[in-house]
Amino acid sequence: MDSNRTLLQNNDPEIYDALIGEEARQAAGIELIPSENYTYPEVIAALGSVFTNKYSEGYPGRRYYGGQEYTDVIEEIARTRAKQIFRAEHVNVQPLSGAPMNVAVYMSMLQPGDTVLGMDLSHGGHLTHGAPVSHMGTLYNWIRYKTNPEAQGAIDFDALRKTAVENKPRMIVCGFSSYPRNLAYAQFKSIADEVGALTMADISHIGGLVAGGVLDNPCDFGFDFVTTTTHKSMRGPRGGMILCKAEFAKTIDKSVFPGLQGGPHMNNICGIAITMGKALKPDFKDYCEKVLTNAQALASDLTGGGAKLVTGGTSNHMMVVDCVQSFDFNGKVAEKALDEVSITCNKQIVPDDPNPPLRPSGIRLGTPAATTRGFGVAEMKKLSDWMLRTLANPQDKSVLAAVKAEVEELCSRFPVPGIER
Repeated sequence: MDSNRTLLQNNDPEIYDALIGEEARQAAGIELIPSENYTYPEVIAALGSVFTNKYSEGYPGRRYYGGQEYTDVIEEIARTRAKQIFRAEHVNVQPLSGAPMNVAVYMSMLQPGDTVLGMDLSHGGHLTHGAPVSHMGTLYNWIRYKTNPEAQGAIDFDALRKTAVENKPRMIVCGFSSYPRNLAYAQFKSIADEVGALTMADISHIGGLVAGGVLDNPCDFGFDFVTTTTHKSMRGPRGGMILCKAEFAKTIDKSVFPGLQGGPHMNNICGIAITMGKALKPDFKDYCEKVLTNAQALASDLTGGGAKLVTGGTSNHMMVVDCVQSFDFNGKVAEKALDEVSITCNKQIVPDDPNPPLRPSGIRLGTPAATTRGFGVAEMKKLSDWMLRTLANPQDKSVLAAVKAEVEELCSRFPVPGIER
């Protein structure tokens, strides 16, 4: 045990016990929440480093406090690496997380009441894409596009174009929180150009897969703004980045600081720099390819076992199971049953879900974390069998106990990066 852990154990045993408990939980179970992943041990070291101590308002070469020679180095490395990876003209790595990065874009380019076209929340959009419960949903006039259930859940671009032509939005946002298909950036850009709208792609879920070159990069299609979180499929610390055209660089930087937030978290930016370095290496692309292969395998195995997927399959790292159609109970029941066998997922609304958000019809699954751990197609087969057995018998304690034992035995052979055993 390192000295810092000993200090924590001796001085705050309640927090220490919770930390040890969380490590044990992660090690013993299979993580299927698509927005979660296991970060690199080097990133964990950076997050607990002395960069936590430093205030660094401003940007490299233009800080408001002294003592910035090393903070400038790490932020410049993070920006340079990100620009290279995404072929972006400008990058801001200071947003503290995903929601603030999107808010910074909106507030830099939009006026209150401006019309914005974004994806409907129940069809896969994110809270920051205009959900009525968010502040952004009340500040701007959001109109929404949906998917087409008759086309395996593909975005209905005919309806999207009609809505855009009729409403002339100032900005069109594409991106998702629970959409298992790829995004047709060329079609979004064509419609935006037709109506004179700005374009923004939120690739938070697939940022790592784009960085790894296995999914399309919206920067290559001339998007004005691209936002991504740095954890999820990227495997970095919890943070956000804004990529934009050079003409918007100063406006975006001012929107992040001083417009929206104060001092950046330099330990996080250090972790982002490390993550960008990892993404430049060839084995990161291999990892991303395995994420997609595992997702295809899991989706196929679940479908073969009778589960109904919202889009009939997946083209990226995630899938959404309609539990009402598949098992005749809602996603909250499914999430709880899977928790009982050490398989973690999240309840999820489905398109035009008649059920409320806390008791939605589906569950959302993703393969980045399991792939990070070393799972392959063979493990996906076992995983689908365990899930189907559990969801066929959600109240049977003997079945749940047997599945839990099998899950935890498998997990004992696949260490979690960064957790000491």
